[in-house]
Amino acid sequence: MSMSVPHDYGMEAEVWDAYAASAFDGAAEARFRWTQYEGHGPGIEVLGESPRRTLELGCGTGRAVGYLAGLGVEAHGLDLSGVMVAKVRERWPRGRFYQGEVLGFLGSHEETYDAVYSVFGCAWFADPRLLFPLVRARLRDGGVFAFSQPPAIPGAYGAQGMYKGGFAGRPLYTYRYSYPPDTWAELLRAAGFGEVSVQIVDAPVAGHWGTLLATAVR
Repeated sequence: MSMSVPHDYGMEAEVWDAYAASAFDGAAEARFRWTQYEGHGPGIEVLGESPRRTLELGCGTGRAVGYLAGLGVEAHGLDLSGVMVAKVRERWPRGRFYQGEVLGFLGSHEETYDAVYSVFGCAWFADPRLLFPLVRARLRDGGVFAFSQPPAIPGAYGAQGMYKGGFAGRPLYTYRYSYPPDTWAELLRAAGFGEVSVQIVDAPVAGHWGTLLATAVR
């Protein structure tokens, strides 16, 4: 596994602020899905039986938080982008949203949850060796941690840099973390989780990219 890389969260927030400006659709409906394909894959049952309190790490456009809140769940969301958080607070008033860097937030946060999850969010962009123990500390006994993201490109494992925009001007970038399923499972167990499952959910079209889906229980 690769060594930790030097995240600059102030600069990375600019990356996600720019994403917020292009990705947020104030007219979009609430939805919850784990994969990149519309109407495909499992649903909220992955979060356990009737979770009452949930936290999404890297909530982005807030549609999953809005969906859960509409079902009566006390749904919370965290995002690094202040621009995005301002937008989703207005769009999904029944959700509870926080702006912050995930490791600092979880390390100082004292609330606990029935489920913590990430859909192509923070679990893809934070060092799992640092993130996973902090997530476990915020779960109630029996609580579920679940995350989805694209599967790793074969042979390209560990921390990987992502440029924002072109290659001219002031450098803006972030990091994502990719591993094969067995390594994700090892990282979850090392953080103290049990009932670990990491699988690739096949795409609805044969030969297309699937989705890595991981679940674990405190």
